Amino acid sequence: MATTRANRDLMRAINRSIILSTIKTQGLIARAEVARVTGLSPASVTGITAELIEEGLIYEKASGDSSGGRPPILLAINPLGGYVVGIKLMEDHAIGALTDLSATILQRYQLPLHDRSAEHAIEIMAELVENLLILGAVSRNKLIGVGVGLAGIVDSNEGVLRQSPYFGWRNFAVRDRLQQLVDSPVCVDNDVNTFTLAERWYGTGQGVDNFLTITIGRGVGLGVVTHGQFYRGVHGGAGELGHTVVNPQGPLCDCGKHGCLEAFVSDPALISLAQQSYQAGEISINVQNIEQIVVLADNGSLPAQRIMGNAGAIFGQSIANMINIFNPSRILVSGEGVRNGKWFFNAMHESIRVNTMPSLYADVDIRVEPWGDDVWARGAASLVLRQLFESPVGQENSFG
Repeated sequence: MATTRANRDLMRAINRSIILSTIKTQGLIARAEVARVTGLSPASVTGITAELIEEGLIYEKASGDSSGGRPPILLAINPLGGYVVGIKLMEDHAIGALTDLSATILQRYQLPLHDRSAEHAIEIMAELVENLLILGAVSRNKLIGVGVGLAGIVDSNEGVLRQSPYFGWRNFAVRDRLQQLVDSPVCVDNDVNTFTLAERWYGTGQGVDNFLTITIGRGVGLGVVTHGQFYRGVHGGAGELGHTVVNPQGPLCDCGKHGCLEAFVSDPALISLAQQSYQAGEISINVQNIEQIVVLADNGSLPAQRIMGNAGAIFGQSIANMINIFNPSRILVSGEGVRNGKWFFNAMHESIRVNTMPSLYADVDIRVEPWGDDVWARGAASLVLRQLFESPVGQENSFG
C-alpha cells in the first residue's frame, strides 16, 4: 500500500513538473494545448493547474484567439509566485542574489569572510539569505529554496563538498548545515555546473543539446552538456579541466600537482609571471592584478604581450582537446578571465584552430561571454529553479 502511494505521489510530482516546464517554455498556453503537448489527460491538466494557480506559481493571463465560441484562457508562469536565493561562495566573500521564478535578479548583496572555517562560511551564507529577504520585502514562506555554488568537487546528490581547492575543507555537509540555519530547502553544486545550468535554462545554451562552458579566472572550470543532459561524473568530480596536466615539470598548482592548466593560465599564475618579469627588469611596474598586465600589453610592453599570448595559446590548446573529445556545437568561455584582453584571446582562438581536427573545428561556435559576479549567483539560483521545473526523474538522470 505504501509503495502504491509513493508511486502515485511520484507520478503526480512528475506530471506537475512537466506541466510547469511546458508553461515556462511556451510562455502563454491554453490548458487544451498543455494536454496535447504533454500527452496528459485534460482532467489531469485541469486538476494540477488548479493547484498551481492556488499556490501562485501560475496564473490565468489573457484570452487567446478563438476559432469560434468562447476564447480559451491562457496560462503563464507567475514570476513573483515564489523567490529563490542564489549564493556564490568565493575565497574572501560570498555573493548573494534574490531572484524570481524567471531567474531575474531582484536584489544583490555580499558579505566578507573573516576566516576560512566552514562554520563561519555557513553563518555568512545564512546571513546573506536573511538580508536578501529583508531587502526584497519577501516573506519566508515565499522562499522556495537556496542554491549554493562553490569551487571544488561537490556531490550535489548528498549536498557535500568533497574537496575544496581554496578552503581545504573535505567532506563538509554544506546542504544539511545551511538548511538548519535558513529553514528552507538548499541545493549545492560546483559553481561551474551552476553557471552551465543557468546558461542551459536561461542563456545562450537554450536549445543547444551539445555544449561546453569553460570558465577562467581564479581557476579554470568546465561544464558539460551532451545530448541535452548534464554530466558531472560519479560523485561530482567531472569538469576539473583546470587540473588536467599540461606539463608534469611545470609550476606547482594549488591541488599539489605540478603543471596543471591552472598553474599556467589562472589569474594568480599570470600575476606571478608578471611579477617575475618586473623583478627581471623587463616590465615597469610590480603587477598586482590582471588589469595592469592588460594595460601594459595594450601600451606595447612585449613581455606583457608574451605572458598573455603564451597563456592564451595554452588555454586554447586545452579547449581544442575538449572539442576533439566532445564535438560540441557551442562553447561558452566566461568567468572573470574574460577581461584578459585581445593578446590572450587572439592567441586562444588561433591555438584552437591549429589544434582542433578541421572537421570538428567547423562544427563549433565559440563565444566569449561578458562577465559579472551576478552570473555566479544567478547560476546558483537556477539549481533551485531546476528542482521546480524539471521532472524528478530527469533530475536523477541529468547528471551521470
